[in-house]
Amino acid sequence: MYGDTGVIRRLAQQMSEQGTEIRRDADQLVKASQLVLWEGRAAQSMRERMAERAVALRTTADEHDDAAQALRHHADEVDRLKDLIREIAHRVRGLIEGARSRLADLADRAIDLVKKITPDPIDEMLSTFQPPPEGHKDWLDVPDQLPGGAR
Repeated sequence: MYGDTGVIRRLAQQMSEQGTEIRRDADQLVKASQLVLWEGRAAQSMRERMAERAVALRTTADEHDDAAQALRHHADEVDRLKDLIREIAHRVRGLIEGARSRLADLADRAIDLVKKITPDPIDEMLSTFQPPPEGHKDWLDVPDQLPGGAR
């Protein structure tokens, strides 16, 4: 999830401040139209028109406030999702590390087991040794051919 929530929140603050400025401008517009000294239908029409413009400006200010609130909500949601992503990533990394550790332990135990069941090389050699015939003179060389069989 991407997004700099600080930037989003600053934009929300700017929107809110602009809404406040627009409301202030609407108030000043109405005030200024009421301070006009001339009278008559044109003056009344101008005051009505300025009051309508002030209503439109206040509507615009409200829209700025709504946009600011939507931006703040968006920033909150981005922060919430970033936190959730961090939490999920942390949990998954823990699961992965645990699995790797268990597999390494299993591999070590498998190697130990293989070592235990691997035949002794001397036993393998002795099991394939073909002794000379009974009483043959080659028996004299056998002790030199076998480990531990020295004369």
